[in-house]
Amino acid sequence: MIILIRHGQTTTNEKGLLVGRSDPELTELGERQALALRPLLGGVREVWASSLRRARVTAALAVPHLEATVNDAFIEVDYGTLDGQPLSVVSAEQWRAFEGDHYKALGGDGESLASVDQRVHAVLDALLADRSSLLHSHQHHLAVVSHVSPIKSAMVWALGVPGSVAWRTRLDNGSITTISIRRSTPALVHFNMVPALD
Repeated sequence: MIILIRHGQTTTNEKGLLVGRSDPELTELGERQALALRPLLGGVREVWASSLRRARVTAALAVPHLEATVNDAFIEVDYGTLDGQPLSVVSAEQWRAFEGDHYKALGGDGESLASVDQRVHAVLDALLADRSSLLHSHQHHLAVVSHVSPIKSAMVWALGVPGSVAWRTRLDNGSITTISIRRSTPALVHFNMVPALD
């Protein structure tokens, strides 16, 4: 099974900013969200994380006994010059264009969601083809600490639906999404499961 984890809240999440390749710190709440994941990750035998600090720190807090391997197939979408800007600077027309064309980058100078799908799906296809990968194990799991866009991309891969379906979903900080195999076919087991905080 693959357990996909969205990193804990960051200082930029807290302020409602677009967060792509910028590298903010986790907030105190974000650290608590990461720690709350621990009881759900007992079967994890390997951890991957994007190179961004918020993913690596979440991985270290959530699965402290395993060192994460950096895998930038699961890095967040690149928002280009809009990265770190308030959501309010993106016009309704820009949002419509981004949501309506999977091959268009937000603002025109970043990365398209089709590009995110290409890199995420390539890795997942390789895990699916490798019968010895943790994707095929029901007892031992691969945890991937990542971001909204790559996790939604993995979700549409598991469901076998167009990438545009991701716009009809919500993914919270500190959430878990799990993908398993059913008769050699990917299956979405959980999506946006958020553990309770102490």
